[in-house]
Amino acid sequence: MTAARQDAWTEDDDLILAEVTLRHIREGGTQLAAFEEVGQRIARTAAACGFRWNSCVRKRYNEAIALAKQQRQKRNYLKKQGIAELSSADETVSVEAGGAKSEALTAESLSLEAVIRYLRQWKGSIQEYNRQIKQFEKELKEKDERIAELEEENERLSKAVNEVQTDYRVVNDDYKALIKIMDRARRLAFLAEESEEEKARFKMDANGNLERIE
Repeated sequence: MTAARQDAWTEDDDLILAEVTLRHIREGGTQLAAFEEVGQRIARTAAACGFRWNSCVRKRYNEAIALAKQQRQKRNYLKKQGIAELSSADETVSVEAGGAKSEALTAESLSLEAVIRYLRQWKGSIQEYNRQIKQFEKELKEKDERIAELEEENERLSKAVNEVQTDYRVVNDDYKALIKIMDRARRLAFLAEESEEEKARFKMDANGNLERIE
């Protein structure tokens, strides 16, 4: 009886689940049988394996599933035609760890059509990669140009600020000098008024004598 585990699924568990399920699909078996086999190998229930496959692992192996179905159809066709089947060793589907990609390395898949399909996919990947590089280079160039514009703008504004500060100091110095001149002129005018007031005024009387006027 398969023991039920409660710990988290590991990358190796997912890899075993994918390899066994793909083999059953390719050989015409059922997914339930695959889940039961996986459960025995990794000590989990078939239900847990089925849930893991449908909720997480399956979507990472769409290409491998399609290829396994093609191989199943070809096997069935060969059986109907009475042609000997390839050995299971020649039909093994290798699944890359992590599920990023899956590729069938079989005698059947090494047909001219499969090679052409693979080369087209590879060419498309390279073209997409080059397109992304060109896009990144374009964005980088635009950012460099923007940085250069901002640096130029910053330099212009800094120069303008320096000029304004210089003008402010000149105006401020002139203002202080004007205040001093006005203050000095005010004091001189005040002293002149006092001096005039202090001067004695005289007038001549009828006898020809000078008389001081208060």
